[in-house]
Amino acid sequence: MHEVIQDYYGRRLTQSGDLKTNACCDPEALPEWLKPLLARIHPEVLSRYYGCGLVCPPLLEGCRILDLGCGSGRDVYALAQLAGPEGEVVGVDMTEEQLQVARRHRQWHAKAFDFDNVRFLHGYIERLDRLDLEPASFDVIVSNCVINLSPDKPAVLAGVARLLKPGGEFYFSDVYADRRVPEAVRRDPVLYGECLGGALYWNDFLRLARNAGFPDARLVSDHPIEVTDPQLAAKVGNIRFFSATYRLFRIDGLEDACEDYGQAVIYRGSVPHHPDRFVLDKHHDIETGRVFPVCGNTFRMLRESRFSPHFDFIGDFSRHYGLFGGCGGDLPFDSGEERPSGDCC
Repeated sequence: MHEVIQDYYGRRLTQSGDLKTNACCDPEALPEWLKPLLARIHPEVLSRYYGCGLVCPPLLEGCRILDLGCGSGRDVYALAQLAGPEGEVVGVDMTEEQLQVARRHRQWHAKAFDFDNVRFLHGYIERLDRLDLEPASFDVIVSNCVINLSPDKPAVLAGVARLLKPGGEFYFSDVYADRRVPEAVRRDPVLYGECLGGALYWNDFLRLARNAGFPDARLVSDHPIEVTDPQLAAKVGNIRFFSATYRLFRIDGLEDACEDYGQAVIYRGSVPHHPDRFVLDKHHDIETGRVFPVCGNTFRMLRESRFSPHFDFIGDFSRHYGLFGGCGGDLPFDSGEERPSGDCC
């Protein structure tokens, strides 16, 4: 499958318009404050980016960031502007043709930004231990619709866990299915290149994340994918695919369920560009200044990460009140159809 992907993205695709589906495309409206970042990126880098949207968590100034499957470097150069001269962004990709584009314009971007804080490595995201990357050295790791292309997803998550600092975050978008994808779909080179053949069954992803040391994967946003190409639609049949953004925190002590310790947080409104509210995930939209009850895991995610200075914390872990209300195990994605309630806290 490595050869299939290298051929598809290195030689068969020449621009984003060559894609046959929007599976690798995040349709979330790009915030206004992010648009100037893309305007400062070289046109060739932008044209060789196969998708849309920008996988970009807040509060990145001074952070050391790793982009898995960086391609031509569009996201690296956008994140580099947010990390600033005190931060660093490292891009990893297995497709040399894409990396040549990224490297060719490194000095162009250094001149545009007035600093050079990026580098690019040729390698495989399931073999991160073979690259010159120090364990526990990254504040944030991102990936934009790439993990589904990997034939060894457990190795990817294990590598991420190894490279994140304590309190670090893996923030990434990918494609998931509502069931396990059959062999015929997985082996179709076009479906694989279009990010559908390698899509994980969402519940299998959660299991892999737990096994890698991320017991509480947080869903940030999602949307159903429509396969409009008639030939591809016939091949996938009744499988429903979803594009989803998750965040995983490397924090000791996280539990595999949302437990209630009577805790709460208050957001100070101090994260840049987020004065009125802070959205941790799909079920935690925290209004500035308001006491917001949280489970023990959410309490730890905010207190033991880079977000801690922006919150006040109420309570501790001295008393347990059982399961935090509303936790369930249904399909987490919105399909446009009504489904029973049971969203996790």
